[in-house]
Amino acid sequence: MVTKQEQQLLDALNEYQSLGIAEQIDYKKFYLYSIITHSTAIEGSTVTEIENQLLFDEGIAAKGRSMQEQLMNLDLKAAYEHSMQLAEQHKDFSVEMLKTLSALVMKNTGSAYNTVQGSFDASKGDLRLVSVTAGIGGRSYMDYRKVPEKLQEFCLQLNEMRRQLVNSNDLIAKYLLTFDAHYQLVTIHPWVDGNGRMSRLVMNHLQYEFGLVPVKINKADKAEYIQSLVDSREQKSTELFRRFMLEQHTRNIRKEIEEFKESQSADPIKPLSDPIKRFADPITERLYQALLKDNDLNYAAYGALLGVSEATVKRRLGELKAAVYITRVGSNKSGHWEVLK
Repeated sequence: MVTKQEQQLLDALNEYQSLGIAEQIDYKKFYLYSIITHSTAIEGSTVTEIENQLLFDEGIAAKGRSMQEQLMNLDLKAAYEHSMQLAEQHKDFSVEMLKTLSALVMKNTGSAYNTVQGSFDASKGDLRLVSVTAGIGGRSYMDYRKVPEKLQEFCLQLNEMRRQLVNSNDLIAKYLLTFDAHYQLVTIHPWVDGNGRMSRLVMNHLQYEFGLVPVKINKADKAEYIQSLVDSREQKSTELFRRFMLEQHTRNIRKEIEEFKESQSADPIKPLSDPIKRFADPITERLYQALLKDNDLNYAAYGALLGVSEATVKRRLGELKAAVYITRVGSNKSGHWEVLK
């Protein structure tokens, strides 16, 4: 029997699927970009979704962002792409698979370490040979000498549960397994760095394999997310973390539904009183934000950035121009857009 919280998620997912939200042009690609952006933001990155779209699709580096931040995002994108290929092939989890994914996550930001116990390289996915704690004054994670055996146990148990659920219609059981895998991996803490990104990646990997709508942990909820992990660890129970994840996913799905409905019915250039968002229509809002960042892209580039057709970009730009939000400076070929208000 499902709980009230689980039923709320099922109801949200049913509406999400009935509206065909995931069938929009390039929706899955841009949803993945959003997952990556929020995952790295939890680790300190300040790169925005729009900036990542330009970085990933056009190779345009974000102004004012450090190289370290941008490499972190590029590395995580590469890791997710490899992970999704493995998920599609239903590959079993193994310690070597996890080390390979970790090496991709940490490829350009990981460091080599020389310790009394030996040398290891985070950029190669090596397991840690040192003790680590959960922040300043935090509790220590398990002894590094136990990590290889515990990681092997994690993979064996996870593979057994995957096989039991892969053909099941029980969405809640599938989601709970992905949440538990996240919790267990971050509790083992196999690496000296990148454990959070890896735990979220493994969770999303399982969700892709099961055909579920992947969970995105919003950067704005970082404190609550980390506290749920700490509380679950202290109580030696996944229940608190499960509750947080169910609530987080339900809230995100409801937001996606609301934005989709607005895009279907809203006046594309109707302004909002919101000091951050200018327009009710999400496509117009994203285009407006893109113009503020880079005002000299062509129709195709804006279309790729937003996941819409060139015709949609032309129409929205024309509407913004007619409403005197923007003006064209110079020719269509070599000019640029100027934002007026």
